[in-house]
Amino acid sequence: MISTILVALGMGLLGAVVFSAIGLVSGTDETATLAPLTLLVVLVGVPAPGVLAFFLAGAVSKHMTHMIPTALLGIPGDTMAVPLLREANLLRRLGVPHIALHKAISGAAIAAFIAVPVAVGAAALIAPFADQVTAVAPYVFPAAAALIAYFSRGRWAAVAGLVPMVLVIAALQAFVTPLNGSSLSISFFLGIAIGPLVADLFRLSSPFARESMREQTRRTFFLAPDVKSWKGWFPNPLKVLDRSQKTTTGASAVVSSLTFVLSPVAMTVVLGEAVGARTKHAYHRLTTMMAVKNGVTESTYIAETLIPLVAIGLPLSPVAAGPAAPLFNAPPVYTIDAASGESHNLHDLLSPWEFLGYGMLAVLLGVVVAYPFSMNYARTAAAWVVRRLSQEAVIGTFAGLILVISVYEGGILGLLVAVTVGIFGGLMNKLLGMHAGVQFMAYYTAALFVPTLLG
Repeated sequence: MISTILVALGMGLLGAVVFSAIGLVSGTDETATLAPLTLLVVLVGVPAPGVLAFFLAGAVSKHMTHMIPTALLGIPGDTMAVPLLREANLLRRLGVPHIALHKAISGAAIAAFIAVPVAVGAAALIAPFADQVTAVAPYVFPAAAALIAYFSRGRWAAVAGLVPMVLVIAALQAFVTPLNGSSLSISFFLGIAIGPLVADLFRLSSPFARESMREQTRRTFFLAPDVKSWKGWFPNPLKVLDRSQKTTTGASAVVSSLTFVLSPVAMTVVLGEAVGARTKHAYHRLTTMMAVKNGVTESTYIAETLIPLVAIGLPLSPVAAGPAAPLFNAPPVYTIDAASGESHNLHDLLSPWEFLGYGMLAVLLGVVVAYPFSMNYARTAAAWVVRRLSQEAVIGTFAGLILVISVYEGGILGLLVAVTVGIFGGLMNKLLGMHAGVQFMAYYTAALFVPTLLG
């Protein structure tokens, strides 16, 4: 028991440190960063508690530090930061970007501690019906995929795009499985994760498309000075938010921790706007929405990971099908049987009480690492990233990691599958607004629903 806790502690600390740094780099999408690194942790043989702690601590940390470029520079730290960009820009124009940052990450810290017990409790209520859910899971995936696609940027175009996406994945699986002896699920997964990157690389190689991507002027950013309203290293998030902000952030965290089927971005927008509509004073409305929206980014990620894991073992949520997919399916370590829908993953290896304990440990580690860092060194870190860190180098690092993993799984065939799925999925993302969460649901539809339909 002690050795297992130490493993979870070490991996949670590693995830918190790594993703606190990654969150500082704008444009580092969760699926393209959390998913490959979590997959790597699974494949090297880290025990289940360590895998869970690494993922949750990484998600919590990233959704705090992603607010640094969002609030201070006006560029979204990742996909989940996009819904906060309007409020962040308005507060920056008022000359108080530091207030926007402090409110947002304090809301995230509070929501993270609320989300774990609420999500595990909700999963315990759903668990008695797991067999029924598993039996209908092949039919749930296409319905869930259509629902998630409708709430994406593409709306009906993304819904219509599910058909060709499913057909392409099903055809590729039917082609590669006899040749390789396996379905190369990891290569499919990685291709979806890096789709926008692969699509951009192919577009850059085209003289026609390259001109549309060219920037005519260099972007300029202005950073306000740091302003601290607390003493010491670790400020108290309960004191950073006022009474009404703590109440609305907590209530929003509870609600978003119970709705695990909807898109996290959609939940962030809906709950943020609902709270904003009930707040009259303009300044108080903006700061409250920053706290609530960033809190919802934390709670939805935690809930949409834990509820399917604890209750069912199948990735029946946008986060579970996207960034958290390696926790469900990472052959040969974690598997999902396409024919029966049975699983062997964290659902089978950890009890609900272990999910609660290790989940709270991961949240604690993420908050301890990312919260004081973001509150004390946000401006310094943002200035260093803008001046010193090449975004191309970060993207190249992840591209290299994905290259290694896909070749490890299936050799050249695995790489070809990742590139093929990447360019097709990337163009669907760029042209139709079909984000990676929708595409992962299309993958599971192809793997579970299509064989059932043909059978």
